[in-house]
Amino acid sequence: MEYETKAGRAGPGNPTSPRQSVRKNLDFEPLSTTALILEDRPANLPAKPAEEAQKHRQQYEEMVAQAKKRELKDAQKRKKQLEDRCKLEESIGTAAQTWNQEILPNWSTMCTSRRVRDLWWQGIPPSVRGKVWSLAVGNELNITHELYNICLARAKEKWNTTAAPATEAETEDVDSSDRESSLELIKLDISRTFPQLCIFQKGGPYHDVLHSILGAYTCYRPDVGYVQGMSFIAAVLILNLDTADAFIAFANLLNKPCQMAFFRVDHSLMLTYFAAFEVFFEENLPKLFAHFKKNNLTPDIYLIDWIFTLYSKSLPLDLACRVWDVFCRDSEEFLFRTALGLLRLYQDVLTCMDFIHMAQFLTRLPDLIPAEQLFQHIAAIHMTSRNRKWSQVLQALQKDQERGSPVLKR
Repeated sequence: MEYETKAGRAGPGNPTSPRQSVRKNLDFEPLSTTALILEDRPANLPAKPAEEAQKHRQQYEEMVAQAKKRELKDAQKRKKQLEDRCKLEESIGTAAQTWNQEILPNWSTMCTSRRVRDLWWQGIPPSVRGKVWSLAVGNELNITHELYNICLARAKEKWNTTAAPATEAETEDVDSSDRESSLELIKLDISRTFPQLCIFQKGGPYHDVLHSILGAYTCYRPDVGYVQGMSFIAAVLILNLDTADAFIAFANLLNKPCQMAFFRVDHSLMLTYFAAFEVFFEENLPKLFAHFKKNNLTPDIYLIDWIFTLYSKSLPLDLACRVWDVFCRDSEEFLFRTALGLLRLYQDVLTCMDFIHMAQFLTRLPDLIPAEQLFQHIAAIHMTSRNRKWSQVLQALQKDQERGSPVLKR
């Protein structure tokens, strides 16, 4: 009863307070604490003049109007986002149907057609992405599911041997210590692979699968072994393919000339790739190229990480998958074209930076990169120099390398 009196609640012995009559006359409902502006002053202070009360009422009405305007704007934005998402889902569904019913059954005859290449550029629907990647990458190494299982069994054998206490002979064995360091590097790298997804780390659903593929590869290619960055490539494949098929695609991808040059750290061939990249860099973005030269920013500073992980570590995952789509179509050339597209996208920002800030920016790209905008910039990059294509420029530079051309010496 005491609370009701204090609150000014109307009752038989408690007539409606002036404060309530003010609210009764309002043709809107007061919103949260903003309504305090309408309150009367405490009893120990002089009452509000009529002009001030009117002014406060007007201010409150403006606040309510602004709040309603914001709500309406937010509602329209949400509606637009929902419509866009529905359109996107519809287009993905239609594209998936086209890939499944028309393209995949006639892969060998259709994969090089103009229509399919255009569809490819737009991005492969996630439901068929793995299948398209497998077909595009191919299996020149003729790896079977059985071979994967054999390599995995060998890897598990080695893990058990490493886990067991080492004998005196094993301690002296160089291969044994290499094996241990390789296994430790795999464990460390897995923990750092797409940590935000929490699916490859220990206890996650794909931890063992990723560990198996990387371990099996070290047995399949002991001459290459495990190299930091491989875990990101394997992880992207795992997200799109069954385990054995992911291993087959992984081994074939790493067997491509560019990937093998980087993963085997073939310095002379890597320098050739960097030199080829710089030819097209100067051709497409002369001002930015000159700025990089002036600041001594060389391609190895930013390109190595991009190429090693096929952009899967540097770009948002969905965007990296779109880059992979076209990479599977256009091979290594597209990796360098994407690099030039990124430089073109951010050239205005980069030209205002010094060496340190450019290096930091390119080794840690923005979290939000607009996909369509990036692909527009990639499309604007021309991969011809003096009527020579990427492969021809690379080949000419390789010949220069063999002749000991000073251009490629650092």
